[in-house]
Amino acid sequence: MFGRGLTALSLFTALTLTTAFALVFFYAPNDADQGFIQKIFYVHVPMAIVALIGFVIGGWYGLKYLRKGDRADDLRSYVAIHLSLILGVGVLITGSIWAKAAWGHWWVWDEPTLVSFLIVFLLFACYQPLRFSIDDHERQARYAAVFAVVGGAFVPLNFMAVRLAESFVHPRLGTTGDSMPGSMRLTFLIAIIGMAALYATLWRYELASKNATFQLRALRRRLGGDEDSLPRRSAAPQVLS
Repeated sequence: MFGRGLTALSLFTALTLTTAFALVFFYAPNDADQGFIQKIFYVHVPMAIVALIGFVIGGWYGLKYLRKGDRADDLRSYVAIHLSLILGVGVLITGSIWAKAAWGHWWVWDEPTLVSFLIVFLLFACYQPLRFSIDDHERQARYAAVFAVVGGAFVPLNFMAVRLAESFVHPRLGTTGDSMPGSMRLTFLIAIIGMAALYATLWRYELASKNATFQLRALRRRLGGDEDSLPRRSAAPQVLS
């Protein structure tokens, strides 16, 4: 896990994010309608896209676990959802800042895009309490996988419902779609790549960290050592190898 591949991914992530932020501040022009505050778009939207995709990935690995019973898939599902929840907090914070600048209010309940993301976020916020509430690891994994599958399927359905909504008051660029300037389009693309790379890097690091902890626990158990210093109960899946 901590080999050359992960090191290269980490360097790529750092380089891409640095490039993205440089483009945001020094290359992409200010929006004609919203001015400088529009630049939060390059953080808010990529973060939201990656977070939603992460929820779907969690559901995919949950489905794989239900089909094959591989505890590694349960761990991958857990980590994917955990990281998406962290990004989700960032999405809601940046969305509120953007709303305050655009509308003069921190939150607007009749705005379907932001509210729909909040619904998805609150749905998956129940995932970890569900794991904490079940002591048996097998039942914990099964119930969590079912939850992840249902939640992951809800994400695209929710997205399509928002697209079909008639309200379009979410703050948007003065130039959108095909008319978006090339500098904005390039900056946005690199920002998405950087955010996706950041997610992938953190995902692999967390998987490696949790697997190392579980392997250490297994080694101490085989050697008959004292495990009091290690947590016995965790919301995370137990994967030993």
